[in-house]
Amino acid sequence: MPEYLTPGVYVEETSFRSRSVEGVPTSTFGMTGRTAYGPVPYTLPDGTRVLPAPTLVTSFTEYERAFGGLQIRGDECQLAYGARAFFSNGGRRLYVSRVFPFVETAGPAPVIDAGANFASLDLPAPGAPLLRWRARWPGSAGAAISVAVTMRRGKNAVTTGAGGTPQLTGVQPGAAVEVVPAAGGGRPTTIPDGRLPTPANVRIVARQADGTLGYRDGQNVRPVAAGTAAFHLTLAVTVRSGDRVDTYNELELDDEHPRALAHVLQAADPADEFSMVWYQEVDPPAPQPAPAPGARLAALLGTGRGEFLFLGGGGDGTPLTAADLKGRTADPDNLARPALGLGALAEVEDISIVAVPDTVTLGLADQKTAVDDLIGHCQDLRYRMAIVDPPRDSSLSEVRQFRAQFDTKYAALYYPWVRITDPTRRPDPGVPVRLLDLPPSGYVAGIYARSTIERGVHKAPANEVVLGINDFTTNVTYGRQAVLNPEGVNALRFFEGRARRVWGARTMSSDPEWKYVNVRRLFNYLEASIDRSTQWAVFEPNNERLWASIRQTVEDFLIATWRTGALLGTKPEEAFFVRCDRTTMTQNDLDNGRLICLIGVAPTYPAEFVIFRIGQFTADARRN
Repeated sequence: MPEYLTPGVYVEETSFRSRSVEGVPTSTFGMTGRTAYGPVPYTLPDGTRVLPAPTLVTSFTEYERAFGGLQIRGDECQLAYGARAFFSNGGRRLYVSRVFPFVETAGPAPVIDAGANFASLDLPAPGAPLLRWRARWPGSAGAAISVAVTMRRGKNAVTTGAGGTPQLTGVQPGAAVEVVPAAGGGRPTTIPDGRLPTPANVRIVARQADGTLGYRDGQNVRPVAAGTAAFHLTLAVTVRSGDRVDTYNELELDDEHPRALAHVLQAADPADEFSMVWYQEVDPPAPQPAPAPGARLAALLGTGRGEFLFLGGGGDGTPLTAADLKGRTADPDNLARPALGLGALAEVEDISIVAVPDTVTLGLADQKTAVDDLIGHCQDLRYRMAIVDPPRDSSLSEVRQFRAQFDTKYAALYYPWVRITDPTRRPDPGVPVRLLDLPPSGYVAGIYARSTIERGVHKAPANEVVLGINDFTTNVTYGRQAVLNPEGVNALRFFEGRARRVWGARTMSSDPEWKYVNVRRLFNYLEASIDRSTQWAVFEPNNERLWASIRQTVEDFLIATWRTGALLGTKPEEAFFVRCDRTTMTQNDLDNGRLICLIGVAPTYPAEFVIFRIGQFTADARRN
């Protein structure tokens, strides 16, 4: 109990209600795989370290800004098409963990080969560059990026202070100025529009020991000379890639300024999270001095007409493998080895649905390994459901053979693939429409999310329309589904007048308790919600008061869940029970600090087979 040492009146707040359990999100989707561009952890040989976490996007427009388009060197980007399908079918939150198999230099300690992975542009010329524009992320898409730099010249920053002493105003330390002789006879100093600064006249503003501003001269600061004018020079950088154009205005040349080019467009944690390029000043070989600010400015501006210059080089790494998709967990002893692939998605708690569309790009043996890794990921984290894609062009027998290799309650398989109109081709009346065959995981994930948002996690994500497709690659008939359904292969079917629908809700488990997807996801929801919301009980006194509080907390949550229709029973006693008392714990448990709460729930199962029995009877027959 609290200590009371000094006589007085003490007013204290207390609570007379049980703690509540907040339901966890169950519609957040996570994917890992190759993308055209975008965030991926890396460390360059020069020590530049960029370590982004999986990126959250809430629309396909955001996805395109972060990870590029639908193609990688002319091939379909399966993850991009999966993201597009997810959002078109009602999904709202997607985490993407990009996988990029870097090309590394050979040697005893391999490091990333910057030239083989990252596009770049040396200025003023390759061979002896003063500065370099680098693609911020690896990939051949970096070679489609172009950069243009323009300059704006401000008004004269030199004024006359007390005693006729010239001083700088309106600029900060680190600003670049052009110093020219002042006009005589009281006439204003002017510079013709469009004239580039003379490199020798460019100075960097710095603060003197007395607090006034001057010009940096090596390690020293020179005062402002009388009879001079200084014009503030600011930069605007425009970065273009396809239809995307990013503009960064009011940038400064020197690192000392908070709006310095090297700060706003730095590699790690820039002002724009999804900036496409970063700015690097190249250190000259010893013992050459660092380039003067005027030389750097001249290299940036070129002819001064703001031409767009393309980056060059870059690549898409080595061929993708199942090990790349699995990735790794973060090394706690080495910050340069962050989590990758599925290991990176493991660090995001909100994810409840996971898919890896790139498994279909692997050979059958590697695809089986990658699906095993995906299932293992969901089993280890317990509160996730995997959506598995069948191999490309699978026949009925082939998809059954593929399904027979797995037995898990944490994954579901959907068949067949879907067919869409190629969105990257412009329509031409004289040319047949080009069609694409895509794996169904992105579409099914969107239906999972849509069903959860509209009805709840307890509703089976089936008998739902698949949006944004032309057809299925294979027509699954009534008779064919009679073979697939008992084996846990969920069919995608077309019904005349009722569109194309998901027509199955089974997991890949042989355990009849976990036959249905919605039952597994309902328990994921219940377990994760109780897990997160009862952490307050750890290290509380393990006695009857705590047991009663735990019971009340869980019962209140389950009553709210029962009222949504997620549990069977006409009253709470029929839907669930919660026990946390001496019947669930022995003295040995108490002595070892264990609190055991036993919870039983009666989930609702989908009406998979709706049966009406109809028979004839005579008019005078009696009915019981």
